[in-house]
Amino acid sequence: MSDTKTTEETKKDHGVLYIGMDLGTSRTSVSASNGVRETVYSMVGYPKDVVSMKLLKKDVLFGKEALEKRLSLKLYKPLEKGVLKYTGDATMDAEAKANLKAAQDLIGEAIRMAKPRKDELIYCVIGAPAEASVKNREAIIEAARAHVDSVMLCSEPFSVAYGLDWLEDVLVIDIGAGTTDLCRMHGTMPEEADQVMFEIAGDAVDAELARQIEKTCPGAQFTIHMVKDVKERYGFVGDAPERCIVDLPVNGKPTPFDLTDQIRSACSILIEPILEGIHKLIASFDPQFQTKLKNRVLLAGGGSMVKGLDSAVEKAMKERLGGGKVIRIEEPIYGGANGALKIAHDMPADFWEQLK
Repeated sequence: MSDTKTTEETKKDHGVLYIGMDLGTSRTSVSASNGVRETVYSMVGYPKDVVSMKLLKKDVLFGKEALEKRLSLKLYKPLEKGVLKYTGDATMDAEAKANLKAAQDLIGEAIRMAKPRKDELIYCVIGAPAEASVKNREAIIEAARAHVDSVMLCSEPFSVAYGLDWLEDVLVIDIGAGTTDLCRMHGTMPEEADQVMFEIAGDAVDAELARQIEKTCPGAQFTIHMVKDVKERYGFVGDAPERCIVDLPVNGKPTPFDLTDQIRSACSILIEPILEGIHKLIASFDPQFQTKLKNRVLLAGGGSMVKGLDSAVEKAMKERLGGGKVIRIEEPIYGGANGALKIAHDMPADFWEQLK
């Protein structure tokens, strides 16, 4: 096949930067048609006072930098459970308005990371939770409009499947920080009945691990950010690949704790709801294609990096559903953004014109 673009494709792409964005509770990732791929923690911080403004020399900080400087900042995580912390009501309070501004600034930072040229139009597809409300979808679009020329939303698990060209008889499980989204694909756009969403995801694992540490490690001092780092470094289910020895301060002195059992127990809370979602989507599928769907289960999202999770889900499927095959995608951080970029690029030019 020739790599030469048709005249129509060249015209369509001329002066346009396509961006796929995975706007997540924990991370926001972008893939752009200029080859740029970047990710940032979904945190936004504003200096608390004139002293912090003088120290930081910035009006707003993002991601890891905001987290590291959080004692000097008003820190916002504008997304919770996969949606904006924003009601959309005319009477919304100051906190809701602040979160909406943080969301707008976060999307702006993600667009800047994609390095658009000044003369380029920006067409952006943003992944949203499968069952995000109409009001929340509108809020995301509104937050993006200040930074892009045209924007559309798609379901996060759908974008993962689209990016891999797995569009038929496949079940995608996208484990984020705020939500776990399941979506079955059968050669058409997924409908409401094809999707399941629940709120046991990465943040729920962090909260459970924090409870376990508090209960079993007397005197240990920690923050939820420290707990998240421990999970991201050691997270596993099943047999421990190694003992998880973590230093936590006790009265200011670093003290080693063996957190192996606590980490296994916390990460294992993901398995049962995932199995329930799989069971629901397979049992309600065309009987002739149920076996094929069971053998094409894709594990995606940051939560898919928990060691042993694919094997644990596969084992549970065999016990409950008589079999199944679970495949972990190769790029969990960029799977949604890559798919959203592909959707953006494949949409006809006149479709984008209508969205403007």
